[in-house]
Amino acid sequence: MNQTGEDLDTLVLNKERAGRKKLALGMYFHVPFCSTTCDFCAFYQEKPSKKGIESYFRGLEMELSRFPPDRAVSTIFIGGGTPGLLQSDDLERLCKLINSTGLEKSYEWSIELAPSEINPEKLQVLKGQGVNRISMGVQTFNPTFMDALGRKHPVDKIYQAYQWIRDADFPSVNLDLLFGAPGQTLADWEADLAQAVDLQPDHLSTYCLTFEEDTAMYVRLAEGKVDIDPEREARFYEFAWDYLPAHGYEQYEVSNYAKPGHPCQHNLNTWGMNEWIGYGPSACSQYQGVRRKNIANLEEWEAGLQPEGTPQFMEQEKLGSIDFARDAVLFGLRMNQGIDLGQIATQFDLQMRVFAESAHFLERLCHEGLAEKDGSDAFRLSKQGRILCDAIACDLPELAGV
Repeated sequence: MNQTGEDLDTLVLNKERAGRKKLALGMYFHVPFCSTTCDFCAFYQEKPSKKGIESYFRGLEMELSRFPPDRAVSTIFIGGGTPGLLQSDDLERLCKLINSTGLEKSYEWSIELAPSEINPEKLQVLKGQGVNRISMGVQTFNPTFMDALGRKHPVDKIYQAYQWIRDADFPSVNLDLLFGAPGQTLADWEADLAQAVDLQPDHLSTYCLTFEEDTAMYVRLAEGKVDIDPEREARFYEFAWDYLPAHGYEQYEVSNYAKPGHPCQHNLNTWGMNEWIGYGPSACSQYQGVRRKNIANLEEWEAGLQPEGTPQFMEQEKLGSIDFARDAVLFGLRMNQGIDLGQIATQFDLQMRVFAESAHFLERLCHEGLAEKDGSDAFRLSKQGRILCDAIACDLPELAGV
């Protein structure tokens, strides 16, 4: 149905009203330095150098000055790249910059660390500056698959690094695991999960290997040396969905599990279509009605932040309430708790009629056994639906008014 201009005006994001809602605000800091490139990684990265690291900090200081948060920050995530590649004094410098922005009293502050870059001195710096959540990229405990993924740390380094993290007494610890490596069997995956559970982290993230362009793994795929097997991937997903809850880790999203009180608040903030500001080359932001991505080039990123420069973005798009609402539906369906269309309508000041086609689509999924209805406007995907969540997202109708 066509919308009049007056109707659409009532559906578009009103910034003043949105400002009064005081959405949760997060910050993401991309540290682009890596000593080596994992075969599956497509994130922007640079070889570390004294010149490059100094350029990075100059850029951060200018970027924080140009794009300061307009209110207290509730979640911080330092990712990469390999943030732990920074020396202790540089980690302290980064943390002090973050602390200068103004944080809420009850904040979550995460940092990604690779096992080979962790030592007690760095952990004490991070703990002393207020970091309260460590996310360690284990990927696998199997030396054969570690080599296949291009990971360079020995397995015993995982255990040593984990013990140092626990000795430092961080309130929350996550381990990242990757499945779907070439040649990996379901028994291999079970062994990885068992070893992770034995360590008793507070949170586990389990990701399926993806073949991103411009990676060594993608080249192997193109050359026919490895292949993609969706049925095998589905079995790996489903095994973890049964195994981890049985061992005390509640699944709250397709790839994420947590002990009580330990879901990643930064991710929940992102999936809930709140706001975050990204700092550093290639970092993404969703802030004040605009979604953008910084240029993925350290020198150009820093040059654009100079007083006489113009900040450089690879992507920049102004979004309205309907755009945010549709993404809230898309990401919400990945959550085990599902979505409530009425709550999303209220959150973004929309009328329920804009969700009519989406509701019909979700009703059909219920009839097909791919979704379940919980109340008049609440839906969540079934186990089989979560296996197909990416395909379902592609088929989800546009909201009325788009």
